Amino acid sequence: MLMPSFPPLAQLETEREFGARHIGPGPEDEAAMLGAVGAASRAALIEAIVPAAIRRGAMDLPAPVGEAAALAELKALARKNRVLKSFIGQGYHGTQTPGVILRNILENPAWYTAYTPYQAEISQGRLEALLNFQTMVVDLTGLPVANASMLDEATAAAEAMTLALRVGRSKATAFFVADDVLPQTLAVIRTRAEPLGLQVVVGPAEAAGEVLAGTPCFGALFQYPGAEGAVRDLRGPIAAVKAQGGQAIVAADLLALTLLVPPGELGADVAVGNTQRFGMPMGNGGPHAAYLACREAHQRSMPGRLVGMSVDAHGKPALRLALQTREQHIRREKATSNICTAQVLPAVVASMYAVYHGAAGLRRIAERVSSYAAALAEGIEQLGWTLAHDTAFDTLTVQTGAQTEALLAHAVELGMNLRRVDAARLGVSLDETTTRADLDALWTVFARGASRPDFDVFEKGVAPRIPAALQRRSAYLTHPVFEQHHSETAMLRYLRKLSDKDLALDRTMIPLGSCTMKLNATSEMIPITWPEFAQIHPYAPAEQRAGYAELDAQIRSWLSEITGYAGISLQPNAGSQGEYAGLLAIRGWQRARGEGHRDICLIPASAHGTNPASAQMVGMKVVVVACDAQGNVDLADLRAKVEQHSAKLAAIMITYPSTHGVFEEGVKDLCALVHQHGGRVYVDGANMNALVGLAAPGAFGGDVSHLNLHKTFCIPHGGGGPGVGPVCVAEDLVPFLPKGADEAVHGEEVGAVSAAPLGNAAVLPITWMYIRMMGGEGLTRATETAILSANYIAARLKDAFPVLYTGGADLAGGGVAHECILDLRAIKDATGVTAEDVAKRLIDYGFHAPTLSFPVAGTLMVEPTESEPKAELDRFIEAMLAIRREIAMVEAGAWGRDDNPLKHAPHTAEVIGADTWPHAYPRSAAAWPLDSLRGGSKYWSPVGRVDNVHGDRNLFCTCAPVESYAA
Repeated sequence: MLMPSFPPLAQLETEREFGARHIGPGPEDEAAMLGAVGAASRAALIEAIVPAAIRRGAMDLPAPVGEAAALAELKALARKNRVLKSFIGQGYHGTQTPGVILRNILENPAWYTAYTPYQAEISQGRLEALLNFQTMVVDLTGLPVANASMLDEATAAAEAMTLALRVGRSKATAFFVADDVLPQTLAVIRTRAEPLGLQVVVGPAEAAGEVLAGTPCFGALFQYPGAEGAVRDLRGPIAAVKAQGGQAIVAADLLALTLLVPPGELGADVAVGNTQRFGMPMGNGGPHAAYLACREAHQRSMPGRLVGMSVDAHGKPALRLALQTREQHIRREKATSNICTAQVLPAVVASMYAVYHGAAGLRRIAERVSSYAAALAEGIEQLGWTLAHDTAFDTLTVQTGAQTEALLAHAVELGMNLRRVDAARLGVSLDETTTRADLDALWTVFARGASRPDFDVFEKGVAPRIPAALQRRSAYLTHPVFEQHHSETAMLRYLRKLSDKDLALDRTMIPLGSCTMKLNATSEMIPITWPEFAQIHPYAPAEQRAGYAELDAQIRSWLSEITGYAGISLQPNAGSQGEYAGLLAIRGWQRARGEGHRDICLIPASAHGTNPASAQMVGMKVVVVACDAQGNVDLADLRAKVEQHSAKLAAIMITYPSTHGVFEEGVKDLCALVHQHGGRVYVDGANMNALVGLAAPGAFGGDVSHLNLHKTFCIPHGGGGPGVGPVCVAEDLVPFLPKGADEAVHGEEVGAVSAAPLGNAAVLPITWMYIRMMGGEGLTRATETAILSANYIAARLKDAFPVLYTGGADLAGGGVAHECILDLRAIKDATGVTAEDVAKRLIDYGFHAPTLSFPVAGTLMVEPTESEPKAELDRFIEAMLAIRREIAMVEAGAWGRDDNPLKHAPHTAEVIGADTWPHAYPRSAAAWPLDSLRGGSKYWSPVGRVDNVHGDRNLFCTCAPVESYAA
């Protein structure tokens, strides 16, 4: 009897590897794709496309492990963190994430795998959630306009400072900061101000008028309540700033504003702050959605993104990103900021926290926190201690003198962290998680071993410590959306209704060029809600953050091996912040060498829009370098520019592979030329998904790069954030990496660029899991597959839509990198059908569009990534070929130039089901252009094509009566 035969054990183990699940095409699919491209193997494909001069050897990374093993290893690392009850405050608080929000937003791929809502029609759900966020901020701050989130409170304050500089009447270059502003905010403001030549003046809030009389300032920042807990009436200081023509900025605690007179009623021009305590765990500092609100006069100068209401082609209300001419991709060095990634997913959580609790629920939470703080204060005073202030919302500062260290240590013994304000004072901040048992434990600490006095503030009650003149009287969150979803049933259905309106990676391929929309695996996502990661305060004692420290060290070590750089900081919480930090490092190095006069930054015409904006933010002047007909940097023009600016050349910023999707052969020569003239080379890491395992920027001539962990290393885009943008530098630039707000900064060092030392630390386990499960060979295979997939699409579509730039390889698609640009300009000239028409028509086929008109107007840039299976690539190709046949109908005159499915796309179910049909083309062609779309899998756009011009002319950016939108 023959025994059954099994494959070799090694093969069985290989088939269990995570890499086989992450990479979409299997062996048979890969063979078919290689056949279509005209390459004998993946290795042959890479040899034909990637220049031999930059190729690297194998990466020295740990051997990959399976999903369960990686989770177990990471859990052991997480347990090295010690989770104590933190009463540190300083902008970070305990919070309770409602289960319905945790499960249906934070852990739901329909929300976390979505892209930034640039394609409005398929983003109506998250746009509505962001409109709720803006409305929440507007109502609570008392200012009429708010944006759709910022990176963190500190960077929001820095953006507010530069906003004040732009819009104010004052010609001063000094900026006043109250001395009770959060220390991390002050640190980031100092970093931002220095390259711009701005002076930061620090003093007591109540003395602002006196300080400003001696030093005119264009603006001022106040904390409300102050970092030490005092609730000050800021009307006087605000009036003093405005009397000089300056702008008054208030950094305000959003929960406190449910009880306090809002900044707008105090006279503030701008309000900033954090929404972390609205349902987002502390996570060692992030991600959390900050906010910025301002007067209407400043709305067209605001940084960040703004969601506004417009109408669609049928006159019905539809949401969109408003005022997009402010986006850095268009304004470049004239951009109002370089902010690209926002914090959309945390903003959605915060907005739904407000929707779920409503005005009354938020007020009850705030009243409870405030009452507990008043009760704690009374108990501490009865124990003989003196408070540093007699007003408070949630934070107390206690004069502890020589007892400070002993009290801190006693608190830790009882499982609690207090804040060391200075050598003689301790801070205690309460939050919605505070219990009676916590107050008892805190009184035990301050009793210093003696019996706690016999009093019971819970039964007799206690007066709040908010001054009567600052108690809020105005209403907030009165729109019905904040009143209708307080039961879990109602909330669950509301969240489902919104997510059903959107297209995310859980439904379809998102073929956005440059954005790298790849798999965000479930095993990678699981750890972010573990208490050992989620419940850590960023300023807890270092020994309690040992697991995070090891996580940080391992990720930096692995990324150094991947990139070829000597040093890395994970602090930047967006790719734009990574760019900024990298240019600050170059600037710091040059100043330390006595070459601070170098201020010219060369940037190719094809560069990402954040590049020139970042250069402007560090005080550099942008000089554009031309590109040649093949999309490469024009080396002749570059040579002329470096020679012209040799004495003042600071840097060049390039993207590699180029933004045109091509591996440029001359990149090493480019780097050498810039180095020869004293400049440094910044390699934008946006396209790193085409390099991992094949080439290392730090090895082929780069001095600095940032990475996008929310692209290449699997952190989800989250609808437009969170992001992580590590900055990677060569050996001699390591001393100029950003320092945390809690580190000493002196000399030419670079200060903090984000509020928390590790930025968006809570999402770093995602990248750790990805690298650990893939290993060096798996990461390299992923890169090669991403390049194969792009070339497969180029080969299949080149006859229908010419590929604009290629590497000229002897391949069917010409040899592109990980993305390809489809040129539709000739089609527009012949038929009137534009790239935007094709993008909108793809919605009817169930696809998010490729990147529209960037980097070349009239084109579509497609990036399939390694994660999409061949069947999905073929579905996209089939859709594009079908659209080309529709264009041919217009070319032949069978359909009119203005009445065809492309011009009227997307088609809503309401339009298809209407009693009348005014078009010459049939309903079936509009709704089901392919048979595969029948049978229940069809995605219906909730709105028709959105009217962008109407939205900018009639700006509605909060929840308002529907009938007013189309007025």
